[in-house]
Amino acid sequence: MRFATRVLVQAWWFELVLPRFGLGGFAARGRIRRLQKAARRFHRLAADLGGLMIKAGQFLSSRLDVLPREITQELEGLQDEVAPEPLDRVVAQVERELGMPLDVAFAAFDETPIAAASLGQAHRARLSPGLAAELGIDQVVVKVLRPGIEEIVEVDLTALRRVGRILSRVKLVANRTDAPALVEEFATTSLEEIDYLNEAAYAERFAADFADDARMRTPAIIWERSARRTLTLQDVTAIKITDIASLRAAGIDPDAVAAELARVTFQQLFIAGFFHADPHPGNIFVTPGASGGPDDWTITYIDFGMMGEITPSLRAGLRSFILAAVGRDGPGLVQAMQRLGVLLPTADIDELERAMSALFDRFGGMGVAELTQVDPRELEQFARRFSETVRTLPFQLPESFLLLIRTVSLLSGVTSALNQDFNIWDAVDPFAKTLVEAGRSGGVDGIIELGQQAVGYASTLARLPRRIDQLAAKAERGDLAVRVPETDRRMRALERSVGRATSGLLFIGLLVAGAILRSAGDPLGLVLMVAAAVPLLHVVVGSRFP
Repeated sequence: MRFATRVLVQAWWFELVLPRFGLGGFAARGRIRRLQKAARRFHRLAADLGGLMIKAGQFLSSRLDVLPREITQELEGLQDEVAPEPLDRVVAQVERELGMPLDVAFAAFDETPIAAASLGQAHRARLSPGLAAELGIDQVVVKVLRPGIEEIVEVDLTALRRVGRILSRVKLVANRTDAPALVEEFATTSLEEIDYLNEAAYAERFAADFADDARMRTPAIIWERSARRTLTLQDVTAIKITDIASLRAAGIDPDAVAAELARVTFQQLFIAGFFHADPHPGNIFVTPGASGGPDDWTITYIDFGMMGEITPSLRAGLRSFILAAVGRDGPGLVQAMQRLGVLLPTADIDELERAMSALFDRFGGMGVAELTQVDPRELEQFARRFSETVRTLPFQLPESFLLLIRTVSLLSGVTSALNQDFNIWDAVDPFAKTLVEAGRSGGVDGIIELGQQAVGYASTLARLPRRIDQLAAKAERGDLAVRVPETDRRMRALERSVGRATSGLLFIGLLVAGAILRSAGDPLGLVLMVAAAVPLLHVVVGSRFP
């Protein structure tokens, strides 16, 4: 809370107070440095506090939709690695959760964890002989929550929710970001992560989706040795997916692995609608088959704590977005963004529609070769105007959409490591076509969507007379406003000039009044002459930093 208060006070001073005195340009010049410094301080704070704060930093590092790149870059290196819990506390936690002594539950339990994170840690173990014979599984991995982590998470979430409520009262922030909603998204994910039964259920659902896929494998859940704070899974450790040397030594083609990984990922996204949202190289193995042949191998996923779901509304929104982009329909693209929940209610959709329409009208359908023939000055001018419009819009990606972007980004990195010439868009093309064709075809979903569109059109038509009447009334009153980014910039420059002129008059007035009073022997005269330095500073500095 002290950290948050310090950052808020600093932002209030530089972003609100100084611009009122015409020093907005001066404050803006140091903004990047201040943001980076604040992000570095939070990085150190999170590493020191541990608990949920490391997860919060990792969560914020992915929020390019609401945070500037200067902050997310500083937080990207925040690793979920902390000192492991003492063995006696881990053993007590396992025995308490399973209701039996450790030497009864397992034939062997490795004292050194293979991984230690802020919320829990993992140990290798062997099942007791009877259970191993019954399940046909001997080697397992036991994940154990840190003792007392629930209380730490509760305190951390309370602090984060308090900060979110404070930010929601700051107009500058509230107009661009729904801070409480961000906190609740993070809280939902975090509370699921400290209940291993959720992860177990996700793992089994994921396995069921790919039960008929010979290329996919997931670890079995050992329910007899699992509970809310302890999760036991089959040990499926194999070749790390980006270990190209080991893949080739096993006779496996890395290019084929890249293609299969892309296929199973897009099958998760477009077909199953339930996907692994943390597919970094440490969570994916390539397991050679018994025959050792070049085509006898499987892709094995682990760690199902972070999963995403393509809901029917998200699927419909993506379909509408793709169709609008292909059809170069600016208003349709904006409506699809609203349907996806990307734009906040305060967004000026009219301005965005005009920008999108202008984009499609000028550059729609052009290939790369054609774009290279366009005058670079025209491209630069258009990009500047378009970015000005987009930058002023309040948008915030829903968690499911953010996880989808994260998944595709990680997939791109892994496939590029396996095959530098791999084109991820060639892999997604058939699945995207399937998504679009599903929307164009009939079926129950298509009928439902058609009905929803009909209701939407009817609602729009019903509101149209009232909106026309309101528009006419505004025009009669002289309240009709047209906003253009270039005009806004000129108005801001004019406001700064008027502010400097006012400060100049104030400087002269204070100086003259002080001189008169001082000549009369009044000590107030010296005070007024010193005070005249403030508006003078505004005039001088404001003219140098427009």
